Amino acid sequence: MHVLLSGVVGSTAYGLAHADSDVDRLGLFAAPTVEFHGLHRPAESHVSTAPDRTLHEAAKWCRLALSCNPTASELVWLPEDLYEVRTPLGDELIAIRRSFLSARAVRNSYLGYATQQFRKLTTRDPGDPRSRAQGAKNARHLVRLLEQGLALHETGEVTVRLAEPERVRELGEHLAENPADATPLLADAEQRFDRPGALPDAPDEAPAEAWLRAVRATHLTPA
Repeated sequence: MHVLLSGVVGSTAYGLAHADSDVDRLGLFAAPTVEFHGLHRPAESHVSTAPDRTLHEAAKWCRLALSCNPTASELVWLPEDLYEVRTPLGDELIAIRRSFLSARAVRNSYLGYATQQFRKLTTRDPGDPRSRAQGAKNARHLVRLLEQGLALHETGEVTVRLAEPERVRELGEHLAENPADATPLLADAEQRFDRPGALPDAPDEAPAEAWLRAVRATHLTPA
């Protein structure tokens, strides 16, 4: 496995981490090209819990990024200080990051994941302390996804580190206790996503295709 790009993501990257937060890491790797020539394809992802790390094979990461998956996409938009592994191919991927973006995919992904958090928020058991804590986490993610998604839709830029993390944290606490107050936030987000934004209608797959072919050529011969 050749890790091409890796960094710290999640609550640490957003500025929402607290003393008990886990440190989440995300990266992408290139499997040796020869492994694609047999009956069985190589594993597309490797997930570990000690430390908490997810690594996606290069092709899978590209597919996730072309669908504007929020978690996968943020890897190429991290603040410089959060990268732990950067290679020349990783830097090339960062350079073409805007080509993965599209208006419909951003709307579907960010608004879709925020709506999932809302459903979790409204179906939790308010009498369970563990459920209450999870509800606050769901609410923070809901707010974060809406704010990051709308900023991306309207500016064409992914902002990983939140400008006002304390406000997001406080709003999350409020929504955890008052889930119905999230309804107008979602409605407003839908209206804003429906307006013309800064993103193209479809992604430009050509740079991703060229980059992935370069990855395969680089790792054609086992080291």
